[in-house]
Amino acid sequence: MDRNSTLLVAIRNDEARNALIEMLADRQGYKVLVARTAAEARSIVADAHVDLLIIDDGHGFEGCELLGLLRVSNPDIVRVLVLPESSERALEASSKASVYQFLRRPLDVEQASLVITRGLEARELARRHRLLSREFKISDQSSLRALGQTHHLESQRFEKLVYASDKMSELCEQAKIAAKTELPILIQGETGTGKELLARAVHYSSTRHASPLLVQNCGGLPDELFQSELFGHKRGAFTGAISDRLGLFRAGDGGTVFLDEISEVSRSFQVSLLRFLQDGELKPLGSDRTITANVRIIAASNRPLKALVASGEFRRDLYYRLKGFEFEVPPLRARPQDLPALAEFFAAKHSEAMGRKILGISAGALEKLMAFDFPGNVRELENEIRRMVALTNDGEYITSRHLSQAILDVAPRLSVPLENLAGGKTLKDRVENLEKNMVAEALARLRWNQSKAAEELGLSRVGLANKIKRYGLDRVSR
Repeated sequence: MDRNSTLLVAIRNDEARNALIEMLADRQGYKVLVARTAAEARSIVADAHVDLLIIDDGHGFEGCELLGLLRVSNPDIVRVLVLPESSERALEASSKASVYQFLRRPLDVEQASLVITRGLEARELARRHRLLSREFKISDQSSLRALGQTHHLESQRFEKLVYASDKMSELCEQAKIAAKTELPILIQGETGTGKELLARAVHYSSTRHASPLLVQNCGGLPDELFQSELFGHKRGAFTGAISDRLGLFRAGDGGTVFLDEISEVSRSFQVSLLRFLQDGELKPLGSDRTITANVRIIAASNRPLKALVASGEFRRDLYYRLKGFEFEVPPLRARPQDLPALAEFFAAKHSEAMGRKILGISAGALEKLMAFDFPGNVRELENEIRRMVALTNDGEYITSRHLSQAILDVAPRLSVPLENLAGGKTLKDRVENLEKNMVAEALARLRWNQSKAAEELGLSRVGLANKIKRYGLDRVSR
């Protein structure tokens, strides 16, 4: 049983709860998250990877109802319910929420700790049993891949981020180091690559994980509204300000604020943001009083800020303030090793959510998915897998017939080693043959979109056109 397991404690604040948290975190070494309401517990489960949830029933927690929802949406979470001494909901908890175990108040800390330990052990045994069952089930079906099978690199997780590639592994290791500091973090990358998931993973791996993570999208907001959202306002500060507003920075005091699409902030508001980053001070709209707030800023952009600084669209001093740590999340096409792990993860996730028993993804379907560039990145891949799961019947594999037409139309990537493509007697002949095959492969895979092919190959459009003419390439030449 892994002592790196993450536990979520959502029970009433009393002496027994505090003693349980101390035992689990300090004496047994678990990572413990704390929720004050059922709604907060549900939000944490959506953001962070949770192995076990122990929650009160009643007194604002509605634990039985939440565990019933998690039974469908997060079936792998071990569910422990704490019932009042006189409660008669034990039978309902067993049937509706399928709880692993229920405990009675007054809470016995030693008993609760033992139930948690045994629950995590049972979870690990069930996980191993599922993996072995899948491997045995497909041992005679070499053309099919079962969910969870290791025909590819073993997947890893950083909270909700799933990956298998060296690129993402290195990035997540650096992010784990950054999480332990108080420095601001700048995350850049294309839309759909998982920037917000990385930000959430950093927060829940930081010393601020027990405090809130608040998210604000910076795109499309006028300065006055944006100022109000972040810094708050006093009643009457502007038309429509009918009451005081706290603002995200004050509401998130002690926690983390994630600013998405930071590149869209106006030049004038960049000054206000810079001032806050420098000294932690803010002034709500309509107020003369300066207030301090202690929040960590994580910012994200799908446009390269360095280029925006060079063009004068983004302040240089703000850029350097934001990039205490700077991470570039690579697009999915640049880390193809992640695609099988992600596809299997999404297939398992959505088949559970839809109540389907999907056996796995066929090798042919996976090969087609690997050939597609997914301009929408991981988000587009998840949408595709969710659609495929919806089209697959119980007890079936996801196959090529479930794929979107756009993916079916893509030519497969070359599986021949590059050294076998570089035929010829002289060095010049071999270099030319290798270049010809690389250009032809890129054009075929990108459906002869010459702009994309030129960008991928590091050529200008004119340079690519010259090579197409030189090697006599056309759409049917391959």
